[in-house]
Amino acid sequence: MYAPDVLQASFRWLHIVAGILWIGHLYFFNFVNGPMAAVLDAETKKKVVPELMPRALFWFRWGAAFTWVTGVLLLALVFYHGALALEDQSQGWTGGALLMMLLTFAAPLFYELAQKCPITKPAEKPYGAAISGILLSTIFVALMYYVGGFSYRGMSIHLGAAFGTIMAFNVWFRIWPSQQKIITAVKNGEAPDAAIVKLAGTRSKHNTYMSVPLLWFMINAHTTFAAIHWITIPLFVLIGWHGVQHLYKKAAKVKGF
Repeated sequence: MYAPDVLQASFRWLHIVAGILWIGHLYFFNFVNGPMAAVLDAETKKKVVPELMPRALFWFRWGAAFTWVTGVLLLALVFYHGALALEDQSQGWTGGALLMMLLTFAAPLFYELAQKCPITKPAEKPYGAAISGILLSTIFVALMYYVGGFSYRGMSIHLGAAFGTIMAFNVWFRIWPSQQKIITAVKNGEAPDAAIVKLAGTRSKHNTYMSVPLLWFMINAHTTFAAIHWITIPLFVLIGWHGVQHLYKKAAKVKGF
């Protein structure tokens, strides 16, 4: 029995379980809880929110943490240990490839800079956020190909890793701190700070949009049927985001009894 194979199988199992826990709660918040909470009066929210949200957010944030950690371990075992991320494995890890690896995990920094961009203003202009996201994704994939010398599978999984790192960052450093303040305000019968509510909602929405392409990249790392050209990778980001947009529209139409 080969030890790395045992570790790979174990980490994949934990990664999938933790991912279901995380993304399942993400979809619950965005497609179920959000529309439902909008019809509750203040007194009902005062009773429901302090009991529901801390419980849900516990599984949400720890699911995110374990998904990210096991994802990084899998990346190291599957794509780094055998240089599977590279188009020409005989060259080994060049400076360009190492740079792209570093940029993958520095993705939250570039994401935060994009949120402050005066041209797109993602929080106020959803289409501006989508355009900037597609543009940055395309640039990143092109750099992975031309600078990093990554294979199709390597490019796919690293864009997914970049999305996953941004999403985990949002959970722990934007959504969870904001929700702590929102829950406390609601429990005390006070109106939460509108800016904090907006921040939590925007980042949660961004995570929802990134989650669908991310799931595709996880699957696509194991198949190369779309490996026609590197441009197909950001194309699936666009397709995934279009699908999420329709899910939001449907969620707004689903009513209670």
